[in-house]
Amino acid sequence: MITKNILVICEQVDGKLQKVSLELIGKARRLAETTGEDVVALLMGHEIEGLAQTLVEHGADKVVYVDDPILRDFMTEPYTKAATYAIKNENPDIVLVGASSIGRDLAPRVAARVKTGLTADCTTLEIGEDGKELLMTRPAFGGNIMATIVCPNHRPQMATVRPGVMVALEAEKRIGEIIRLNVEFAPSDANVEILETVMVEKTTKDITGANVLVAGGRGMGGDFEPLKQLAKALGGEVAASRTAVDAGFAHKDMQVGQTGKTVRPDVYFACGISGAVQHTAGMEDAALIIAVNKDPEAPIFGVADLGIVGDARIIIPKLIAKL
Repeated sequence: MITKNILVICEQVDGKLQKVSLELIGKARRLAETTGEDVVALLMGHEIEGLAQTLVEHGADKVVYVDDPILRDFMTEPYTKAATYAIKNENPDIVLVGASSIGRDLAPRVAARVKTGLTADCTTLEIGEDGKELLMTRPAFGGNIMATIVCPNHRPQMATVRPGVMVALEAEKRIGEIIRLNVEFAPSDANVEILETVMVEKTTKDITGANVLVAGGRGMGGDFEPLKQLAKALGGEVAASRTAVDAGFAHKDMQVGQTGKTVRPDVYFACGISGAVQHTAGMEDAALIIAVNKDPEAPIFGVADLGIVGDARIIIPKLIAKL
């Protein structure tokens, strides 16, 4: 029997909960308040029981966890087996997964084993008017349209959501149920052997946590130095559009948009960015959007709070001088 619960597959790496997991717990909590459902968090790993209470504090009513040495590091097969077992045990109506590198590997395999559909890279999740169907919205056709997808004939309804799209709830004192699930693993489940883990230090900062972002597009002509100076003056970080990244002007980690990162800064400067849906899907929730573009018909002005018509390569240095 399918329950009315919402299950969130939570991700941890080296014993640390990933931000997207708390974001999804928060979204699940909001959906559950509409439908009267409970929020169940699934946690997998080794020696991770101590993380369960954190999930409760951020909105989970119940935490089920699978703890086994084979789950110490992420491997596709053991994690898929554990997640499939937990979903069949809990029988939720909805399953949410973060669209991280791990989630994108795990979710389609789990969906296949529980015989349901999967909507990937959602930006909006809502409950339909019937109170049953999950309306899963994602950009389609290269980000040119927004498609809302439903899964009427199979359960659970399953979706992955990109990090940074949803908002985590503030932690508060809550009491929840914490249960350990015992999954029987066979030696053959470890179908790969991890010989070494190499930690690589990032050369760019995570733009999703910045309060101020100065983003550049093709209109900057490849010169991002003024953007760096403006970001430094404002205590912010530099970001970029996909066209700027594809042209080699900026690193992939700096990309904002459907194929990049979703950001919610207090201030977002869009400099020389046309404003295609692919880009605005990743930054339209910024508190204040300031656009600089020499094309007065550029779509970016449709989402901007303040628009400046002109060449960003001329205007930005003048703004820096004023600052």
